[in-house]
Order: sequence, then C-alpha cells, then structure tokens
Amino acid sequence: MEPLPEEQTRAVVEMAMELARQGRADELEELVTRGLPVDVQDEQGNTMLMLAAYHGRLEAVERLVALGADVDLRNARDQSPIAGALFKGEDEVVVALREAGADLDAGTPSARATAAMFGRAHLLE
Repeated sequence: MEPLPEEQTRAVVEMAMELARQGRADELEELVTRGLPVDVQDEQGNTMLMLAAYHGRLEAVERLVALGADVDLRNARDQSPIAGALFKGEDEVVVALREAGADLDAGTPSARATAAMFGRAHLLE
C-alpha cells in the first residue's frame, strides 16, 4: 500500500482531530484499526487523546487508551492530556487518565501543579 500524499495525510489528521474534539469514539477506532497511528499529532503536537481529554469526551478517551494511546504524550506547548482535562474541569476524564497511568508530574504545568491551581488536587489521590 502506497502512503498518501502529504496534503491528503494532513486532511486525514485534521479530520481525526475534529472527531476527537467531538468524542466520536467509533469513528476514531475505525481510523486507528485502518492504520492511522493512535498517537498521530497535528501541527500543534496535539494527539486525538489530548483533544478528546480537553473536550471532556470520556468514551473517546477510554477507547483511545484501550487502543494504546500514550497517556503522557505532550503537545508542542508541553501540555499533557491529564493537565488539559484538569484545566477544563473534566473530572471523569482526569480519573480515567490517572487510572490509565498518566504521569502526574509530566508537562508544563504538570497535572499536580494544574490541580493545585484549580483546587482539584483531590482528583489525583
């Protein structure tokens, strides 16, 4: 199978990121099972997991984790998915990522620092 031209690859990645923002877990799983790397990153370094976490899409987060997504992969701004979920107040996503083994000290600011800033440290216990 021949790789897609760069323009088409970029379009597929953009579509995948939008599906992650919307929490469309079935479609994300389909893309991954058809060959899209689960940790593909957009131009800002965001992964599907990062965007699903940031937008509070618990089912998509759980599905991506089950598909092998790296829960600690940070974007170009050194932000981790769990810190993004903490920032947005997505408590269920925070718990799911913590249970999946997210590094609470990774990124800038770390999940621990973000939790302290927003009074959510109890979610990391």
